Amino acid sequence: MILSIENILFFLALLPVVSFLYASVGHGGASGYLALMALFSFPSTIMKQTALLLNLFVAAVAFYHYFRAGHFRFKLFLPFILTSIPAAFVGGMLDLDPEIYRKILGVLLLVTVYRILMVWEHKQQSSKAVSLYLGLFFGLGIGFFSGLIGIGGGIILTPVILLFHWGNMKQAAAVSALFIWVNSASGLLGQFRSGVVLEFQSLLLVGIALIGGMAGAYFGSSKMKNRTLQYFLAVVLFSASIKLLFV
Repeated sequence: MILSIENILFFLALLPVVSFLYASVGHGGASGYLALMALFSFPSTIMKQTALLLNLFVAAVAFYHYFRAGHFRFKLFLPFILTSIPAAFVGGMLDLDPEIYRKILGVLLLVTVYRILMVWEHKQQSSKAVSLYLGLFFGLGIGFFSGLIGIGGGIILTPVILLFHWGNMKQAAAVSALFIWVNSASGLLGQFRSGVVLEFQSLLLVGIALIGGMAGAYFGSSKMKNRTLQYFLAVVLFSASIKLLFV
């Protein structure tokens, strides 16, 4: 499907908003990019690679700001990536049937909406040491799913860290940012290994996504979090999910 100039401009206007929102909580934004591309009827053949590519840059910026603010914990990060890197590579090599891909992505976006609308109770409580076996288990599952769908996995890892009290919100964001980066890189390498070539259009979107990502990472790591904009993002993701599942 060829987009009109108006739709292209609208997409380009929404892209930095999505990257801003995700980077503010330490995420690369792949699920948001996939939602936008689904809404604007991008071909499924370029969605996965484009989302992973944008993830690489936006997650890197997010990690830089959260690391600089002193929120990163290497001992929390390590168990997850030991299994997630090879799993994401394998997942990236696999090519799903387009219809199955659309349904899985639609369900993932619904989970993402739930995650955005959830109100986490930020109670001050001491963090527990991450369980090595649970870390390896979650890393394996999240990594494989990340490479398969074209996300970095932060939208899943952050709630896991908070659920098990392995870190606070800022620490979870810092760890998730680097987790997203390594999974996106591994998944993209898996894509290349299977013969996928980056489209020129995907490269053009990097700079636009970075504009929002840099601002979001800065404000999210040390300044504020805008709840109203997050609700707006939830509406976009929900609309894309409905289109993928039922249209």
